[in-house]
Amino acid sequence: ILRETAPRARVVALSGPSLALEVARGVPTAVVAASEDAEAARLVQRLFHDAAFRGYTSSDLRGVELGGALKNVFAIGAGVCDGLGFGDNSKAALVTRAIAEMRRLGVACGARPETFSGLSGIGDLMVTCFSPLSRNRQFGERLGRGEPVAQILGSMTAVAEGYPTARAAHALARRLQVESPIIDEVYAMLYEGKDVRHAVQDLLARESKPED
Repeated sequence: ILRETAPRARVVALSGPSLALEVARGVPTAVVAASEDAEAARLVQRLFHDAAFRGYTSSDLRGVELGGALKNVFAIGAGVCDGLGFGDNSKAALVTRAIAEMRRLGVACGARPETFSGLSGIGDLMVTCFSPLSRNRQFGERLGRGEPVAQILGSMTAVAEGYPTARAAHALARRLQVESPIIDEVYAMLYEGKDVRHAVQDLLARESKPED
């Protein structure tokens, strides 16, 4: 969109595990500035870098953007685990498989696989799936407790980006023919009214396979 509307702009994406409230409090935080223009990435790194806010750079703009978007979908799934009363084993398993799914879809979009092991991938995914401050995890937790989607959306004062992103990610995975079981189940819960327990059962009932 930036390239279409501002063709002379140097596009940089700033992403990573950076919960706004913690950043505002001066809690030590690390993020990554990604751009196809190395100097632009270094400029953003310098602008934001201080004693409590460390910046890294990357040339994988697409991968950093995808990591920052897709993690919100998986955070809704992690919140569902919390809402259903599951334990840490369940959430750890979901997050681990989410990393594989995020990487698979990202690579199909032209991103580099190693990007998803970095701050905008596993880093942002962990904080969004585990933190009580995460809006998307909160959304999923309420869904797991049985609240209807429309009621959750109508009562939230903050934006849960994972809700619209689930629809986009599901469509993207279908178009690229990428296997995306977690995204598929989150989409089904949000847009097709699928019961959350049935969604979990269908994930667990998938055919056994080697870990990728």
